[in-house]
Amino acid sequence: MGKRHAFDEIMGQSGNATPRPELAALGRWIDETPDGELRRRQQSAEATFRQLGITFAVYGDSDASERIIPFDIVPRIFLADEWARLSEGLIQRVEAINAFLDDIYGARKILDAGVLPPDLIFGNPQFRPEIAGIRPPHGIWAHICGIDLVRTGPDEFFVLEDNARTPSGVSYMLENREAMLRLCPELFREFRVAAVDSYPDRLLETMKSVAPNGVVAPVCVVLTPGHYNSAYYEHSFLADSMGIELVEAADLLVDDDVVWMRTIAGRVKVDVIYRRIDDDYLDPLVFNPNSMLGVPGLISAYAAGNVALINAPGNGIADDKAIYSYMPEIVKFYSGAEPRLPNVETWRCREPQALKYVLDHLEDLVVKLVDGSGGYGMLVGPTATRQEIADFRAALIAEPHRYIAQPTLALSTVPTLSDTGLSPRHVDFRPFVLMGSKGVQVVPGGLTRVALKEGSLVVNSSQGGGTKDSFVLIDGGNVQGQTQSQGGMTQSQGA
Repeated sequence: MGKRHAFDEIMGQSGNATPRPELAALGRWIDETPDGELRRRQQSAEATFRQLGITFAVYGDSDASERIIPFDIVPRIFLADEWARLSEGLIQRVEAINAFLDDIYGARKILDAGVLPPDLIFGNPQFRPEIAGIRPPHGIWAHICGIDLVRTGPDEFFVLEDNARTPSGVSYMLENREAMLRLCPELFREFRVAAVDSYPDRLLETMKSVAPNGVVAPVCVVLTPGHYNSAYYEHSFLADSMGIELVEAADLLVDDDVVWMRTIAGRVKVDVIYRRIDDDYLDPLVFNPNSMLGVPGLISAYAAGNVALINAPGNGIADDKAIYSYMPEIVKFYSGAEPRLPNVETWRCREPQALKYVLDHLEDLVVKLVDGSGGYGMLVGPTATRQEIADFRAALIAEPHRYIAQPTLALSTVPTLSDTGLSPRHVDFRPFVLMGSKGVQVVPGGLTRVALKEGSLVVNSSQGGGTKDSFVLIDGGNVQGQTQSQGGMTQSQGA
């Protein structure tokens, strides 16, 4: 495979000496702000994050059990027309994911039509037969989705993976914006940037909209595994921002298929639970009987229609990377249209011809576990050692159904502050999409993750990646003297 030069989102095509015209103001800001000042501001942001306790656990790391995700001071920018196209594709994809989940746990028309092989569903550990036949309130399964995107050119965006279980990172999107408003206010005078600070209100609105029928003033809570969880800061941040209770399993009980919260004033009925606990641990009476994190009887209350769970149990089947490889067909089956956001080309190693191709081209491909996450269990062929390639070859031959493979894309770059100054670093992007009974909303921003190591394509925080603020411009956005818009969301009412 021939090596492709990465598209730089500020400079444009490789070799350009000046920024893209729409981003000239950012180019001037970079040129006119001394390196030392950029570092001072970046260090100030990271010091604030550390004081706030915005940390995550690095499992298996002997140096530190908790650390902040590194923050980069140079923002990533999306033009208004770019964002409009992305939003259309995101809404279409999330609506298809919801239709797929509703179907696969219900009538299973997509299997009857022969679009998917049945064993890909029924043999998948993320498929939860325990909830087949249960329909969530208002028929909505995927209330909060994080759809990971990559860019390879001016108009080339691809979906890298779908996250419909408990997508994380939205607290970093919000805290990154707070840091940029405080440390780089001049950028918000140069550009009209869509606000993201309405996300907690929009999330609460989404939660209330899917409360069981007949509930007038729904009580909503965030259910966390506890402060030892790597994303605990985000759980507490969101509960506090929405003005609702953060609870653990011991705070809840189920009586006669109704969920109650224990308070000093007595029991309070709970109608909507934003759960940040994996399916396995959600209810020991239905899933893992040894779970100390779940609420006994919760699924029974859910099946009775007395509580909404966000996101719905069983959503993990939509995150599976083997299912991802069928998403173009899934989108077309439920929407009747071609996907507006294409997948990355994917080889399913469970298929003999695909496996042969992957084994013959391991040095050029990225190979992933179908149920993997966080950058673990992954081979990046061009940067792998001979031993790593040999190990993956053996694993593929032994259990081909556990893997998919994709080409090594030339991910776009954004200038990033490195030890030697500003240098291009590869990025990906996780926008957040909310789906309630009143429609689908795309937050005008998201989490840009950046590979801080030179040449690296692995952006995951657990693998040493960092984050950037993501500016979505309004009406072209390069307007001198304008401040950050207090507007909110791209919205479709036709869910």
